[in-house]
Amino acid sequence: MSQGPRGPGGGDRDRGPLAGGPDDGAGDGPDGGSGDRMVPTSPTVLLGVALAGVVLGRLVRPAIEWAGGLAPVVGWSQASVLVVVAAVLLATARATRAALPAHRVAEQPQLAVNRLLLARASAVVGALVGGGYVGYAVAWLGDPSQLADQRVLRSLLTAAAAAAVVVSAVLLERACRVPPAPPAP
Repeated sequence: MSQGPRGPGGGDRDRGPLAGGPDDGAGDGPDGGSGDRMVPTSPTVLLGVALAGVVLGRLVRPAIEWAGGLAPVVGWSQASVLVVVAAVLLATARATRAALPAHRVAEQPQLAVNRLLLARASAVVGALVGGGYVGYAVAWLGDPSQLADQRVLRSLLTAAAAAAVVVSAVLLERACRVPPAPPAP
């Protein structure tokens, strides 16, 4: 198998591992194209992860009470941390987007890959955490206890902050796209 213009890691040495472009049909990818093309994170995957989080979050309260413990109170710190994470991801997305026209990201493919992995992991974790807090809020709906309304409100606000993490992560993932190289003459 000849490496041709592709480096030993499978990426094109000139364009980096996130480069798009026309496939020549002779690559080693599943569709016969180059194996270095990545697809964006699917909204269906994020929705599935969020729904799994809802189920798990809904089970937290009964599981803790079954074990004889007290259900946790949701504080403001959880939402605050998620807002900070969303802000950092958004700032990173803006910096990445600004660096693309100057080809600074394309010249550092490992940096682009690291940012892409950060974006994907953050989107999945944000969806899971957001779903978990929605599920925890649902577990308290209709409960007459004294802190039920507070737990519902704070859980929903924290879920909204987690949704901001998901949106920021998806924007960072989109910012990591490298435009396709012009066809060779």
